[in-house]
This record gives sequence, structure tokens and C-alpha cells, in this order.
Amino acid sequence: MVGMIELLLLALGLSVDAMVAATTIGLCKVDLGLRDGLRVGIYFGGFQALMPLLGYLLGSQFKRYVQPFDHWLILGLLLFIGGKMIREARQFSDEDSLPDSCSHWRLFVLAIATSLDALAAGISLSLSQAPMLRSVLLIGLVTFLLSFGGAMWGRLLGRRFRSLASIAGGIILILIGLKVVAEHLLQGI
Repeated sequence: MVGMIELLLLALGLSVDAMVAATTIGLCKVDLGLRDGLRVGIYFGGFQALMPLLGYLLGSQFKRYVQPFDHWLILGLLLFIGGKMIREARQFSDEDSLPDSCSHWRLFVLAIATSLDALAAGISLSLSQAPMLRSVLLIGLVTFLLSFGGAMWGRLLGRRFRSLASIAGGIILILIGLKVVAEHLLQGI
């Protein structure tokens, strides 16, 4: 049986990538407000809760279909978004926001990319017979709080160095994708 401390540690581990992505959004959006920060938190927290729920419900049957390529999908999505951020940063001054840094489409893609590992965690949770509702709610809540906080913190950092911060944010997203692929390849998954 999985205890509360283990679930909290899992939730923190799963939410780190989402928090970093949310921070880069805050870095890129000059006029990021409370409403935008909440939207970022809802997207990331929602998908981070949805994916383990799907994994939990699908159990180990789904693992063999997703695991062979999930890391390449994550890398592709993060390369696309990170590369786009770097390109856009070169076109705008430090006073401008990057276009659509809080758009539903960008948040949707980033939320999926940063939550695919939570799908595998949900499968593991089902195999360990962890309490599903508690697990999903805790993962979603922790991710929401860290993503919201990351977006707001990124906004504070990015006000002075918008273009440089956007380039750094794009590079960070690409590095997250490379890290996921490296972990999978080193583990032989």
C-alpha cells in the first residue's frame, strides 16, 4: 500500500517539469495576471491529474503501447514549443510579450508534454493498489500550486529580461525533453 508521504513525493516529482514550463510562460508574458496564472495552474494541474487517472484505469495493459515511444513524443512537443519560443524571442523587445504565451493551444500542448510521465505513474499506482482518488487529487493539487506559483514567479523574473528569459525558457523546455529521452534510454525502457 502506498502511503501519504510516498504520494506527496510522487506528486512533487511529477510536477517539477510542469512548474518549470509554467515559469517559462511567466518569463515570456509581460502582462501575465492572476487570471493567466490560474489558467496555467489549471491546465498543468488538470492534465497532471488526468494522466495518472487514465493510467490507473487502463492499468498495465496500456503501458506496453505507450512506453516505447512516450519519451520521443515528449521530446518532439518540447522541441517544437521551445524552438518556437526561441524564434519568437528574437523578434520582440524586452517590453513586448511573446504572442500567445498563455494561449489555450500552447498550454494544452505543454500540459500534455509535461504530464505523459504521469500516465506511467498512474499505471504503477494501479499495480500497487494505491487509493486512486487521493492519488489523482494530490498530484493535481500539488501541480496546480507549483505551476501557478511558477508562472507568477516567472513573471517577476521576466519583467527585466524578457527576450533573454524567453530564450532561456525555450532552451530549458528542450533540455527537459532531452532529459526525459536520456532517462528512458539509460533505463532501457
